[in-house]
Amino acid sequence: MKIIWSPLSVERLEEIFEYISNENHSAAKKLVNKIFSKVETLIKYPQRGRKVPETNREEIREVFLGEYRIIYRIKKSTIIILTIRNFKQLLPEEDIK
Repeated sequence: MKIIWSPLSVERLEEIFEYISNENHSAAKKLVNKIFSKVETLIKYPQRGRKVPETNREEIREVFLGEYRIIYRIKKSTIIILTIRNFKQLLPEEDIK
């Protein structure tokens, strides 16, 4: 399996880093590293995430890391990271297109 980060997911990751970094740069780096590690585990077990309730589509799934949802699409031998959202935020439809 290959992992591809969408432009939106990279943007969201940068936003998360910047927000947390304002208070604690070290904590922001640790969180980003944990997100990367969590995503890497999908290579071996891509189906382990649950279907995203807002879509109920088999190929769009999510895993959680703390208060963050890592939303991804499984497409043949590729995992596309679509977005990363705080679980309290609504998931806009354009984030999963």
